[in-house]
Amino acid sequence: MDRFVIEGGAELRGEVEVSGAKNAALPILAATILADGECRLEGIPRLRDLTTMLKILETLGVEAGWQDDGSLLTRVVDPSLTRAPYELVKTMRASICVLGPLLGRRGRAEVSFPGGCVIGPRPVDLHLAGLEALGARIRVEGGYIEAERRAGGGLGRGDREIYLGGPFGPTVTGTANVLSAAVLTPGTTVIQSAACEPEVIDLASFLRAMGADIHGIGSPTLTVRGVERLVGGTWRVIPDRIEAGTLLCAAAVTRGDVTVGNVEPSHLTAPLALLARMGIPVRRRGERALHVAGGERPRPVDVVTLPYPGFPTDLQAQFMAVLSVAAGNSFVTEKIYPERFIHVPELQRMGARIRKEGPTAIVEGVERLSGCPVMASDLRASAALVVAGLAARGTTTVERVYHIDRGYERIEEKLAALGARIERRAG
Repeated sequence: MDRFVIEGGAELRGEVEVSGAKNAALPILAATILADGECRLEGIPRLRDLTTMLKILETLGVEAGWQDDGSLLTRVVDPSLTRAPYELVKTMRASICVLGPLLGRRGRAEVSFPGGCVIGPRPVDLHLAGLEALGARIRVEGGYIEAERRAGGGLGRGDREIYLGGPFGPTVTGTANVLSAAVLTPGTTVIQSAACEPEVIDLASFLRAMGADIHGIGSPTLTVRGVERLVGGTWRVIPDRIEAGTLLCAAAVTRGDVTVGNVEPSHLTAPLALLARMGIPVRRRGERALHVAGGERPRPVDVVTLPYPGFPTDLQAQFMAVLSVAAGNSFVTEKIYPERFIHVPELQRMGARIRKEGPTAIVEGVERLSGCPVMASDLRASAALVVAGLAARGTTTVERVYHIDRGYERIEEKLAALGARIERRAG
């Protein structure tokens, strides 16, 4: 297995571009199952998770190929296939996003229960309840979710209201699944407590560009009037706000001077506000870039993860790495996935003083972390260890970086171009 070897202490300087958003690209790719014509997708990052999704789509009769201009062209070639196999789905939770499109377009879906990062339970019961409310018959057999149209054809007719709120907030992938199934369902579907994340907005906008009738995009209430067909088209995926936040953390923890380009600042309101409270100045450079210039040690802050537009759980670990060297005590409370603290023991190995009490981690900032061998356990935890390694004294070796390859496109090359002493070594 590949590893990253990082010699800490270098200040990052220069300009870097953010790739397209993984969490937007995955449900959009799944939604190409709905299209009658070709779809040309721009800004799709070349990541391990995207490769997995393309393999799943291939098993579902969707042909996809990279073009000379970097775009990805998709076309349905066999609409009879409906089974997403365990061998692929087990590696990535977002694979569940094919469930709604298959049901909406082909009337049947057989999708293995998904896998992915080990960050606590993330049930799909709201997905299934929403699809049942659309009129689907669902059962679980042999580790697969089997969904199909009820007798009489279609997923149901008439008006229906579906509630997607859960104990930790609206479900993002559940919203994507129900929305994708609803666009071809006769009648009107009102989705209440829909997720409002930018990635959901991007999916809804893509569906509307293909001919879907969706109102309320960006709000907790989505009104969908079913149409007979969706056509193909061209779409550019939004920038990855989590990669942007990770790069800002890397610049901040090294007290560097970095401009992060291809960003949508409005998607980063909560992280930018938190950086400001930490005493880390971030300024806009035009409409699509942010500039961060380091200085003093970060100030301690309290962090609480919440559904968008609150602070994103996917940046919790990276910010904890920065707070590990803050001048005081910080409190990090995880309200989305309360068990998402797998990175804490590895940060402790580097000298971080962190004490976990239930869903809260108390972080006592130290002057400097110390490089050592650490083990990546999930996608965002691995990014946090890289951030920590950039600021640590000595050498940090991050093992099992296939986790970070799932969600960051050439992250070591981007950091090296900014002056980081980081290299990938084969296992």
